[in-house]
Amino acid sequence: MAVAQRVVTKEPRVAVWSVDCPSADDGAMPANLTFRGISIDATDVAAQARFWSEVLGWNAHPAPDGTVTLAPTDGSAYVITIRPVDTPKPGQNKIHFDLTTDSPVAMAATVQRALDAGGRLIDIGQTEADGHEVLADPEGNELCIIEPGNRFLADTGTIGAINCDGTQALGYFWSQALGWPLVWDQDEETAIQSPAGGSKITWSGPPLLPRYERDRIRFDVSTTDLDQARTALSALGATEIDASTMRDLDGNEFTLTQVPPAG
Repeated sequence: MAVAQRVVTKEPRVAVWSVDCPSADDGAMPANLTFRGISIDATDVAAQARFWSEVLGWNAHPAPDGTVTLAPTDGSAYVITIRPVDTPKPGQNKIHFDLTTDSPVAMAATVQRALDAGGRLIDIGQTEADGHEVLADPEGNELCIIEPGNRFLADTGTIGAINCDGTQALGYFWSQALGWPLVWDQDEETAIQSPAGGSKITWSGPPLLPRYERDRIRFDVSTTDLDQARTALSALGATEIDASTMRDLDGNEFTLTQVPPAG
């Protein structure tokens, strides 16, 4: 499989923190962020929402602004938001989902469900020895269906990993920004996971994919104090684009929104 589209097949190990990795004791202001989920741009929001709802088994909730939010049914603590755009996908995405399965029968059923919903099998250099299946959704967004027995993704949820193209430094950035510990740090590949469990977020290390004008799949994060979060994220190396959008260390866009305090 092409390096830039690696799938997580690692065995679980104790996290190894690099000496260059910022820690909670470095005095950096906490960003106090919540990972709200993932935005996916689509030229046909209804078709994309239908595909991902059927593949994941998540519930679709259309909104007056033309977006559709997919709410989890498997205990995941984030949502997927499908957002309307006019431009088609320009090239390989920097983010894709790794979907878990617990048996060969379940894996075959997930693949068939994706095909029936409008997906297709694609070849990006993977071999039969890799074990997983690589597909594209109706608009060409890549996804991987992981074979059963992958211990690294055990007990993570339907989406075992949000698999990202990115540097080791970016894994450190998001670990500190979200307050999620590293669960993998080796050979410039990193992964983090919420202390509460759920999907892991992984970064595959170099070489990186080409960058296009706009990231079609993006992180959505929220905070109860927008100014404080912007200051903290800027201190970690992020840059502001506009009132609700920033770029991380690798130049990837993410949205930052303010929400009222809980309770």
